[in-house]
Amino acid sequence: MRFYGRENEIKLLDDIRLQSQSGAKMSFIVGRRRIGKTALIKEGYKNSKFIYLFISKKNEVLLCEEFIPAIEAVTKDKILGKFTKFSDLFAYLMKLSKKDQFTLAIDEFQEFERVNSSVYSEMQNIWDANKNESKMNLILCGSIYSMMKKIFENNKEPLFGRADKKIYLEPFSVNVLKQILLDNCPEVSAEDILTFYTVTGGIAKYVELLINEKAITKEAIINYIFSENSIFLEEGKNILIEEFGKEYGTYFSILSLLSNSKTSRSEIESILEKDIGGYLDKLENEYSVIKKVKPILAKPSSRVQKYYIDDNFLSFWFRYIYSYSSAIEIKSFDLIKNFVRKDIRTYSGRMLEKYLIEKLALTKAYTQIGSYWETGNQNQIDIVALNEFEKKALIAEVKLNPKKISLSDLKYKAINLTDKLKKYSVEYRGFSIEDL
Repeated sequence: MRFYGRENEIKLLDDIRLQSQSGAKMSFIVGRRRIGKTALIKEGYKNSKFIYLFISKKNEVLLCEEFIPAIEAVTKDKILGKFTKFSDLFAYLMKLSKKDQFTLAIDEFQEFERVNSSVYSEMQNIWDANKNESKMNLILCGSIYSMMKKIFENNKEPLFGRADKKIYLEPFSVNVLKQILLDNCPEVSAEDILTFYTVTGGIAKYVELLINEKAITKEAIINYIFSENSIFLEEGKNILIEEFGKEYGTYFSILSLLSNSKTSRSEIESILEKDIGGYLDKLENEYSVIKKVKPILAKPSSRVQKYYIDDNFLSFWFRYIYSYSSAIEIKSFDLIKNFVRKDIRTYSGRMLEKYLIEKLALTKAYTQIGSYWETGNQNQIDIVALNEFEKKALIAEVKLNPKKISLSDLKYKAINLTDKLKKYSVEYRGFSIEDL
């Protein structure tokens, strides 16, 4: 699959490279695994002098040995002697960069915590001593949010405040995702687009896998995911267990309930019979897996709120794979596929709302977009979009089937909301799967 999107990120990377010609620059890129960080930096620097180093779980001496050929191939300088510490190798590269500008990208940078945690303080000392004379463009990538945030944003860590730029890499937008599908399958249906979005959420690796396997239609996607040796079956564990550590069981239980429409803290606590406030806080603010949502126009102090898994794939994985892991263990794939075919239409209704909210956000026509509901989940409204400068409001209902949309019912549910929008001109609309 060809490289798609990321135009803004590519431009930013090139701007940073140009700036480093007059003084070293340090940037870090964070994004969940499979989102395309490595592909981005390789695409961004494919036409410039670029050293790429991947930090795997190896002994530091072995890592240094592995890096030497990659460095020599780019610098064309033969390295004499042996490096046993990464900090010494980094110091060597900083010295080289005083004469010749190049980009050094270190991928999975957080893994030094396990290889040798003193690397961070040693790099800080070397960087501070040499950055003014250096022309190095240093790019540090990581996929474990909690560790990368600690390294660069905790004021007790040695690299705090050293980065000039940070990039939080997001999934493909719905516009890019739709373009990929149309390029590879012009006859794709709206239901296929929604299913593709529901499963991949725009995560580059999942998009590439399904495109390469020609699993683009709803049926083909379900058949591919729920098959023996499918990488999707273990993917949730592979991504999250390392993040969550020994308490992953509790985190997984919470996420499983969220994926099955238990969206309030009280609901989840009544089922798990334990206080989950600390877990929810970490899932939202440390791991960036869930999102806390309040009704639009609600006061910050309002306790009316819901929690959702922010990552489409993880939400899908917990609902259909983790929840039925016993059936998957004994390879009852046909049973699971039949259930998914029946249930996914109901489940994808929420994903259609999310898709359309993102689509509206991409128009740049609004200052706030969200949903609305009142205490006890009364008078739920799927989409409310506000333009606070022009005093315009869009109030919309979302249904998969356009025939089920009732604007009169929508206006009735919005009575209390429109009382708060008396200075706004209000437009009522119905959106369906046809609006994809």
